[in-house]
Amino acid sequence: MQSLFDGVKEFNSGDFIEHQELFEKIGRNQEPHTLFIGCSDSRVVPNLITKTLPGELFVIRNIANIVPVYRKSEEFLATTSAIEYAVKVLNISTILVCGHSNCGGCNALFMDEERAQQIPHTRKWLELAKNVREKMIKLRIADPAVREWMTEQLNIVEQMNHLLTYPYIAEKYENGELDILGWYYIIETGEVFNYDKKDKKFSKIE
Repeated sequence: MQSLFDGVKEFNSGDFIEHQELFEKIGRNQEPHTLFIGCSDSRVVPNLITKTLPGELFVIRNIANIVPVYRKSEEFLATTSAIEYAVKVLNISTILVCGHSNCGGCNALFMDEERAQQIPHTRKWLELAKNVREKMIKLRIADPAVREWMTEQLNIVEQMNHLLTYPYIAEKYENGELDILGWYYIIETGEVFNYDKKDKKFSKIE
């Protein structure tokens, strides 16, 4: 716990001083250009990966970087409301869905029932990626490593498609006012692959 307090002290005496003018500028207003939808995984750090400063990214993080299909509801919808706010209020110009290697959420799609019962809320959340699970089961891939990265990449594309179920996103996307990107980040190498919608494959960003 002490390391967290020490981190604040170091931030105040170092990074904050370095970017003090920026913090003063954005203190009462934010104008992020990108909505970053990523996994809650502790190894994924959006600003570090993109080399962006405070104020540039509006970030949503959840298990397996999932985008719920659009629906009207009286329930409390954290991810859906954050997407709505980013697009309708902040007028972001890009939505980036970023998945990653060794994703525990994607791996949990295939866990046995006994383990799944121990995390009922996670199991329910992952129902939003059931299409990914079903497609992967049909492929019958024997190699665990291949199944892992294919699941993670397929999940990114699935969530990109989910974004287009939001009427206000679909309208802006079709009018060229909003871009949707899909990235696959490999933790151990630092490599990032961008999804090419035309060729329907991920290519390394170089």
